[in-house]
Amino acid sequence: MDEIFGFPPQLLLAQIFMGLINGSFYAVLSLGLAVIFGLLRIINFSHGAMYMLGAFSAWFGLQYLGINYWLALILSPLAVGVFGLLIERTMLRRIRHVDHLYGLLLTFGIALILEGAFVHFFGVAGQRYPTPDALQGGINLGFMFLPYYRAWVIIASVVICLGTWLIIERTKIGAYLRAGTENPDMVQAFGINVPLMTSLTYGFGVALSAFAGVLAAPLVSVSPYMGSNLIIVVFAVVVIGGMGSLLGAVITGLALGVIEGLTKVFYSEAAGLVIFMIMIIVLLVRPAGLFGRPE
Repeated sequence: MDEIFGFPPQLLLAQIFMGLINGSFYAVLSLGLAVIFGLLRIINFSHGAMYMLGAFSAWFGLQYLGINYWLALILSPLAVGVFGLLIERTMLRRIRHVDHLYGLLLTFGIALILEGAFVHFFGVAGQRYPTPDALQGGINLGFMFLPYYRAWVIIASVVICLGTWLIIERTKIGAYLRAGTENPDMVQAFGINVPLMTSLTYGFGVALSAFAGVLAAPLVSVSPYMGSNLIIVVFAVVVIGGMGSLLGAVITGLALGVIEGLTKVFYSEAAGLVIFMIMIIVLLVRPAGLFGRPE
């Protein structure tokens, strides 16, 4: 078959790969949101700002401390995770037992403050972060030229998502986390520090966002608004997959990235809307999301 729906198969395969790259960012970011909401019931609207902090911390490290990309991939999520831990202990913990709307408003305010501060000091033009030398160049797949760095983004995202899912769903630590959200008094009775566990969970969730920010730094301009341009789409991904569903966040993120990429081929005008159209349909048919469980 020379063409599929009037388009050469090489073009469709290339768009699938490009969609997987976007879907990788959707998967990691939505996974962080799902971890925070699923275990802590916090709608973290500052997630995009943490993604931006991850990219900026990698840029700071390279410009002023000589920290290379590979070290930044470890240190930046740790630094942003510690920052998130402090936010949880000093602010979010105080409103944990009130309506979820207060957590959303608080994290939204944090995002605006962080973005405003970075705009004040760095402007909106953005900064360039170079691709690491080991991932320069690419490979010819026959139907497209795939840069090594973009292939690395897909592999790293899948590995971090799979590792997170295994830790939370298949280990004793994950069992303690899930039990701590359901019955914290019982878990506390077994000698487990539930407040510390809660802080670490939030810190881990925002560290995932920062990890995605470091991955994105060589691909996009590192700017204060890089997270706000993406977070609305990521929230839509989480809603479609099911709020709090880790597996749903990963699968839906990757799948919607591919769907968005193919939409650019068949009907490019709808590429920016297709995810939201799918969200509306899913909410009408299955309000809990594709992988979510009704309350």
